[in-house]
Amino acid sequence: MYHEETATLQKPRYGTIQDDERLSAEEMDERRRQNIAYEYLCHLEEAKRWMEACLEEDLPPTTELEEGLRNGVYLGKLSNFFAPKMVSEKRIYDRDQARYKSKGLHFRHTDNTVQWLRAMESVGLPKIFYPETTDVYDRKNMPKVVYCIHALSLYLYKLGIAPQIQDLLGKVAFTEEEISNMRSELEKYGIQMPAFSKIGGILANELSVDEAALHAAVIAINEAVDRGQASVTMGALNNPNAMLRNTQEALAQDYQDTLSQAKARKQNQSSGRRSSVATEERDVYEELLTQQEIQGSLDFVNIQAAVMQVNQAVSTQDEAALLAALKLEALALLGVQESNCCWYLEHFATYCQHKSKDGGRAEMVDKEEIQRVVSSCNDSAEGEKRKLEAVAAINTAIRLGNAVETVEELMNPEAQLPIVYQTAANLYQAELFSLQLQGGRSGLSHEELSVAVEMLSAVAVLNEVLDTKDPQAVIEQLTDSPLGFTNMDQDNLNRYADTLIKQRGEALAKGQEFLTWNDVQKCIDTVNVQVHEEHERIIAIAEINEALNSGDHQQTLAALLLPTAKLTGVNPATAKHYHDVLQCTKQLLCQILPLDAGEMSSGDESAVLWLDQIQEAIHTANQDEEEALTLAGAIADINRVVADGDSQNTLQALQVPSAGLRAVLPECADTYQAELVQRQTNSATKGSTDSVWVKHCIKDKYDYYYNLETGQGTWKEPEGFEHNGGQLCKEEIQSVVSCATAEYNREQLWLANESLVTKLQARIRGYLVRKKHAQRMEHLHQQEPHVVKLQACWKGYKQRKMFKDRMNLLQKNVASVVKIQSVVKMWKAKHKYNQRLQFFKDHEKEIVKIQAFLKANKARDDYRTLTGAKDPPLSVVRKFVHLLEQSALDLQEEQEVTRLREEVVTNIRSNQQMEKDLNLMDIKIGLLVKNRITLQDVVSHNKKMKNKKNKASKDDLGGDRVGIKGLNKSKRRKLEAYQHLFYLLQTNPPYLAKLIFQMPQNKSTKFMDTVIFTLYNYASNQREEYLLLKLFKTALEEEINSKVDQIQDIVTGNPTVIKMVVSFNRGARGHNTLRQLLAPVVKDIIEDKSLGINTNPVDVYKAWVNHLETATGEASKLPYEVTPEQAMSHEEVRSRLEASSQALRSATDKVLNSIVSSLDNIPYGMRYIAKVLKNSLHEKFPDASEDELMKIVGNLLYYRYMNPAIVAPDGFDIIDMSAGGQLHLDQRRNLGSVAKMLQHAAANKLFEGENAHMTPMNNYISQTYEKFRVFFQSACDVPEPEEKFNIDEYSDMVTLSKPIIYISIEEIINTHSLLLEHLEAISPDHNDLLHELLQDLGDVPDVEALLGEGAVDPNDPNRESALSQLAKTEISLTLTSKFELLEGDDRDLKTLMTKTKKLIVDVVRIQPGETLPEILETPATAPQESEHTTIVERRAIQDAQTPEGLKSSPAVLEDSQLPLEQKKRKILRNLRNLEQAGLVTTSNKYQDLINDVSKDIRYQRRYRQRRKAELVKLQQTLTALNSKSAFYQDQMNYYDTYIKTCLDNLNRKNSRRSIKLDSKGDDKGSKKWKPQSLKYTAARLHEKGVILEIEGLQTNQFKNVMFDISPSEEVGDFEVKAKFMGVEMEKVQLHFQV
Repeated sequence: MYHEETATLQKPRYGTIQDDERLSAEEMDERRRQNIAYEYLCHLEEAKRWMEACLEEDLPPTTELEEGLRNGVYLGKLSNFFAPKMVSEKRIYDRDQARYKSKGLHFRHTDNTVQWLRAMESVGLPKIFYPETTDVYDRKNMPKVVYCIHALSLYLYKLGIAPQIQDLLGKVAFTEEEISNMRSELEKYGIQMPAFSKIGGILANELSVDEAALHAAVIAINEAVDRGQASVTMGALNNPNAMLRNTQEALAQDYQDTLSQAKARKQNQSSGRRSSVATEERDVYEELLTQQEIQGSLDFVNIQAAVMQVNQAVSTQDEAALLAALKLEALALLGVQESNCCWYLEHFATYCQHKSKDGGRAEMVDKEEIQRVVSSCNDSAEGEKRKLEAVAAINTAIRLGNAVETVEELMNPEAQLPIVYQTAANLYQAELFSLQLQGGRSGLSHEELSVAVEMLSAVAVLNEVLDTKDPQAVIEQLTDSPLGFTNMDQDNLNRYADTLIKQRGEALAKGQEFLTWNDVQKCIDTVNVQVHEEHERIIAIAEINEALNSGDHQQTLAALLLPTAKLTGVNPATAKHYHDVLQCTKQLLCQILPLDAGEMSSGDESAVLWLDQIQEAIHTANQDEEEALTLAGAIADINRVVADGDSQNTLQALQVPSAGLRAVLPECADTYQAELVQRQTNSATKGSTDSVWVKHCIKDKYDYYYNLETGQGTWKEPEGFEHNGGQLCKEEIQSVVSCATAEYNREQLWLANESLVTKLQARIRGYLVRKKHAQRMEHLHQQEPHVVKLQACWKGYKQRKMFKDRMNLLQKNVASVVKIQSVVKMWKAKHKYNQRLQFFKDHEKEIVKIQAFLKANKARDDYRTLTGAKDPPLSVVRKFVHLLEQSALDLQEEQEVTRLREEVVTNIRSNQQMEKDLNLMDIKIGLLVKNRITLQDVVSHNKKMKNKKNKASKDDLGGDRVGIKGLNKSKRRKLEAYQHLFYLLQTNPPYLAKLIFQMPQNKSTKFMDTVIFTLYNYASNQREEYLLLKLFKTALEEEINSKVDQIQDIVTGNPTVIKMVVSFNRGARGHNTLRQLLAPVVKDIIEDKSLGINTNPVDVYKAWVNHLETATGEASKLPYEVTPEQAMSHEEVRSRLEASSQALRSATDKVLNSIVSSLDNIPYGMRYIAKVLKNSLHEKFPDASEDELMKIVGNLLYYRYMNPAIVAPDGFDIIDMSAGGQLHLDQRRNLGSVAKMLQHAAANKLFEGENAHMTPMNNYISQTYEKFRVFFQSACDVPEPEEKFNIDEYSDMVTLSKPIIYISIEEIINTHSLLLEHLEAISPDHNDLLHELLQDLGDVPDVEALLGEGAVDPNDPNRESALSQLAKTEISLTLTSKFELLEGDDRDLKTLMTKTKKLIVDVVRIQPGETLPEILETPATAPQESEHTTIVERRAIQDAQTPEGLKSSPAVLEDSQLPLEQKKRKILRNLRNLEQAGLVTTSNKYQDLINDVSKDIRYQRRYRQRRKAELVKLQQTLTALNSKSAFYQDQMNYYDTYIKTCLDNLNRKNSRRSIKLDSKGDDKGSKKWKPQSLKYTAARLHEKGVILEIEGLQTNQFKNVMFDISPSEEVGDFEVKAKFMGVEMEKVQLHFQV
């Protein structure tokens, strides 16, 4: 946009006029304005570059810089640059400009500008340069802002804070367009351009006297430096006016040299800028040193000299010199202490040595290094001192024996000990106390404590690890910690861990808190011993396996007896069996084991036995020894008693458990004895019986030898062993016992089942008999034909003989038989008839019911056919045509509906007027109290309000309204034309929908409130509600299509139709619904005295502080004014907020549940418009998500419709309030909090930013939104109005009464005027019906033109006022269509169709027939004509009694009075016309007309049902309106009493005016008057704004100040007493006048 020009470019044209130019005055003026714009752009560029240099960031382009400065962000950052203590980065609003870029300017952006002004004030810039805040924010005077930036740059430059601003005049180029644009902007400002060149002079003039002296002293120093004489320069530096610090004579030459160099550098820098700036415009400090630069040079020299002294003292190791150098003021070191001088010297020497090693040569320390060393030395010295004190405290605590105190001292950071675990307090105390006793009285040193604590901490950690029972962790702790255990073997670490974990558990079970170091070491030693023993045992086991391999049982015994094997229970006498059992065990390990069929798996042939296997084998062998001896003894006893021959003894011997015999039965004792004796005898014959040895096989594999004489046995075969043949072995005895027992059991089995055997035999015999019978039957079946033939011949013979005998008898007695038959038949018939007749008599009631049911069922079938059949037959339709006749009850209900509708509309308009008047009265009384108006103004308004009320009452009592009948013929035609116009507007919504958006919003709102709602009678019946909803739908779709560009415009804007819908449904019609929906829960919240919802952390904090001070009676040390973040830092505030949040959730849930559960109570109109809104937005914005649409529906249903009623229930008549009553502040806050929560939930808007303290409620918000979302979706699920109200195109044709509206003359005139004004926009087509109606009406009439010129006397001085009142006169208009069929005119086919149907109904009602042509062609009989005449006469009588508005039209009445045959002829004529128009056809015998008649019958029934419902609804609405009127009347009475009291006070003798609310005071005038005082705390009055401040008293102390306000006997005089903490401080007399 702009660029730097090179030296070769010519100077820009702006700013000079070339010699060869000859310009006119106008051209010169034009050039001057262009020059001003160019110069201002240059100054803008200068300011931009200077600010970029200060802020180190890019600014907007020059031509956009003014706009970029408006939000004050760059100015705030500039303030942070030169006054960081005054303006921190956090205090800059919208620092990243995200808010500004997304939503534009916000009023809080002015905070940045204010902070910039304060920052300039803090550095001392003269206020003559300051702009106003609005100059920046509203861009009223941006040149003044740029001027101030230039002045600030020069001022900061002189202070040495900021760089110098550049002079870019003539160095930058701008386009013609940019300069012209800037010129236009400057002309908008309309101000004189500031003189940028005079900033330096103005700054000098604004300096104070001291600053001028300083300026002179600085110039003198610069001159002295130029002379080059150190003494002269030193004299100038010592000038007090120069305000220089720490000048030293000894450094004069250094000062001279340093200042000369600095000035030379500055002159070189400024030399590049001289050529472009005029001499008179240059600043002196462009080449001279400023006071701050001079002081900086002096400080630099002083610091260098002081650093040199420190380095010399360190090199000479002189403590005194070092301390003196460190205390020099030039160094400004912090924390230099004499007591640490030795530390300083030692550390400096060490530091210099390290530095010289790194650099390779001797290095000097600078100022920063000196400060670091000093601070380090101080810290080290202080740390050592505190360490010694901490060690002493530890020794003292150990001596006292308190483990807790000991650990606390050990954990003291100043003790510099290893980590200490508080849980091991007792361990530290016990072990350290033991060490302390060993060390003597001096106690433990720091080194001893460090070692001991490190070891004890490791032991404590080891105990904690043991508690986890993790062996790996124990191993790591044993190996890594500095415990110093001895004899630890790495191979045994796992054993150590397991043993220690087990020992730790045992110690805890015994109550031992810790394992000590000695316990752990002992455990390690024990494990080592165990491992050694295990190694020796392994060697012994190897020897045992070798002995087994050798096969020598003695060698095996020797190995088993080895002490290192530690085997138990080894008996040398059993050596042979040990060897065998071990060999068997080993063979089991080595044997081939089968796996699956066909597969084998070989064991390990080199397997050896382990210790547990060997020990188990020894135990097994010992058990075998005992069992074998016992068994052998038992078998020997059995052989002995068998030889004795006593069966009972034998039985007892057999039953001995040690014998191990099975199935021994006492019943078989003799058998056992005999068999055993026999077996024994047989055995004796086969072998020798002289031997004393018997061999037994134990476990089927071991041989055991038993001596019968000694009763002892052995596993080793005796020498010369010979088995005794006379002894039976166990197996032989068991075989004998088993055989005998089995034989006995078999015998007992047969005996027990004898009956079963018998049954088996019987079954076998039965089988044989049946078999024989079957054979006989088989023979007979084979001979069956012959048998049948024989039987038939015999039976035939018998029957023929009987028949012949009977026939002979009957032929002889024929006459007698006939006579008997006739008598019997007669009797049976008579008897049957009598029974049937008696049955009917007995069930007469049931028969009547059945007949009624059948008839009703037939009627229902007919009606079902009428309503459900596509083409109902004429015979069915004929049965129901009488329903189309209007009865007296119909007329009565129509009259009642008309009357109630008129009252409802009248009351709505009256209440609206009263509400407006009362609102105005509220405002006037408020102004009266503030002395803004006089009492007379209030009295005047009250009189007007009463006059309107009285006039309305007279109108209500005065009878009928003005109607068409009361006007002359011309005026009547005019109003009839208006009737046609309003009918067209009412039934065609697009006209009014377009008209609404052609007017300004303020006019359209008034037009809706007056004309539109009046035109639809405030939807007082279903027809008008249907039409009004159609208007709302059309208007809403029109508004969305034409005015909504973004979907959020519906929420952020104020759509006209939405406002109209909500206003209507919250009015009289929807009032009851809203009250039923919200009144119960709102009342619960208001009446809950314990409910206190306050989610503002600052308010909660202040309430808490006030409570504390009230409870303690002392001023709290807490600050009273805090930010929300500071308030939330207190636990009490957070707990109170949490309690409020819980109460808020509970209250919100109540309201939400009431709303969600009352879906059916929401007006249908609101739900339908919500549906239309959703569908229209979805159609226009198809990409919008379902959530976005639901949020907008929620904005309509909740935020706009319900939310205001929750926040202000008294204002929307949700709750009953007495006149003058109001809700308490806490109640309003509770309701407001609930409403805010529901509002956030309906929009799914989470808390953030300023409401960050409410973020815990975000989860609840989301859950509530899901409930709302389902509710909103269900709310949109409603049928269309046609289905809801059952209205179609013929509805107006069959209604008994025409629609009537009540509208004022003024509203008629205004509507006419608006239609003419916006006709082209409403109806562009000139052939439209609206154009025709407006042409009939002509121009807009005035009041006199409508009511007549004689309505007001022309000479009446109040003629205008009277006309204004007459304009408000309401008239009733019966809306009709101009385009309906006129009398005798059949051009309107729809009306012709209606008249034809009426004639057909009259005909088919009298004359039956299957089809309409058949009835019309069949002549009527005389009785039918007579019946028709009777009906016509009755109808004429009824019509004569019908009110005027409900009578039939003359054309219809004329047709109904025709004779029957004439009606038929007219029907035929009409049918021909309709057929020509294509509406009916003879091919289906005019079935289309019959179908239309059936529809009329159905509609007539629905219409009667709707009318009854409408009656109930109108009565409810009227009751609610009367209740509201009574409430308004109470308020008027209250205001009337209030005004009377004010007037009474005015008439006092002393003429003083006061406002008195108690009207009962006059009744007690005779009694002595007692003043009643009121008491308020100063905090309460401060909240109300009565008290602004109390001198010398903070705001948080206001609650301790009590004001006692008491009235005196004089009206308007009050005495105010002030008490602080109960002590009376001051008394004031106040006098008020109205």
